[in-house]
Amino acid sequence: MTSADSSSGPLAGVRVIDMATVVMGPYAAQILGDLGADVIKIESPKDTVRHGTLHRTPGMTPLNLNVNRNKRSVRLDLKDDAERAEALELIGTADVLITNMRIGALRRLGMDYESLAAANPRLVYAHAQGFRPDSDRAGLAAYDETVQAASGLLDLAQRSGDIGQPVVLPSIFADKVAALTIAYSALAALVHQRATGQGQLVEVPMADTLLAFNLVEHLQGRLFEPPMGPTGFALSMNKGHRARPTKDGLAMIIPYSPQNFRDLFCAAGRPDLAEDPRLAGEFVDGRRDGEALAELIESVTPALTTAEWIEVCSKHSIPVGPVLKLDEAADDPYVREGHLLDVAEHPSEGSYRVVGVPVSFSATPAAIRRHAPLPGQHTEEVRTELRRSE
Repeated sequence: MTSADSSSGPLAGVRVIDMATVVMGPYAAQILGDLGADVIKIESPKDTVRHGTLHRTPGMTPLNLNVNRNKRSVRLDLKDDAERAEALELIGTADVLITNMRIGALRRLGMDYESLAAANPRLVYAHAQGFRPDSDRAGLAAYDETVQAASGLLDLAQRSGDIGQPVVLPSIFADKVAALTIAYSALAALVHQRATGQGQLVEVPMADTLLAFNLVEHLQGRLFEPPMGPTGFALSMNKGHRARPTKDGLAMIIPYSPQNFRDLFCAAGRPDLAEDPRLAGEFVDGRRDGEALAELIESVTPALTTAEWIEVCSKHSIPVGPVLKLDEAADDPYVREGHLLDVAEHPSEGSYRVVGVPVSFSATPAAIRRHAPLPGQHTEEVRTELRRSE
């Protein structure tokens, strides 16, 4: 944890106003904060990220501690005329604004893009919501689960698992993919702002973002007109695409090429299986043979321990990875050596695990400079800065 007053990150000198709630917008702003930006969060008293049963201090939940680090918190009631005026003054000092408020509410508050750009034409205004604002779904409330459904992700899960009622991916996947999209889109607009002095409106609809994300590999035969086949990337849709049992646990062992399969079977003491005619060509037909070959793999992987398989697979360039149990992640050598879950001391919460910054910069290192703040912790500090600037 470095000093809150210093920033050597690549975004040092950039000011971001986080006027978003829950995860999508705040996570995007947190990433920009990790990269050195001065992020000021205009707190909403109803932000559900502060609600939860796991906390030492009310409002300081695990999710809040993760997505609101490297920020200063200002508590302002946007429905109060005087405090809304303060918020508008603060936004006037910003390079980037991130919000996921509905467009109708933003217009009523005078905080839509047109209103703010008139006062601050350099502003990069990143607006995220569930669906495109010009669509018939624009007004629908969007949650991660509904966007996973609208993006085709549940259909893929149902087809690949051959199950009647698909379950959502056990991660707030849509929110976080959209957050990454907000972050890189804001950075692109920031480059344009630095070159021209002009800001712009950046719209990030969650459904569009996740649908585009899914279709990179899953459009497949429907890419062509007329279609040459169904959607669905064969390897990912393979029902045998799963962790394998080893002598002492589980490992993700994924042979791709025919040579990978042959080496794996020989290492397991079954050279006879290496003679399978389905492995005689240059490629394995995953759509046709994937599930049957998966059964053969799982019949031999219990012959060796996970560590032995990692050694074998490393020798023969077979993709392999141990199955990490999240409850044991802090003790995993890879996690520990990468400082991905170090212990830090929070001023109000005491000792806690900090999720590390996953990227490194040789010249402008990113850092965690600030712990997640208490609600409104920096209100007076920011007000003082505004008075000084006046």
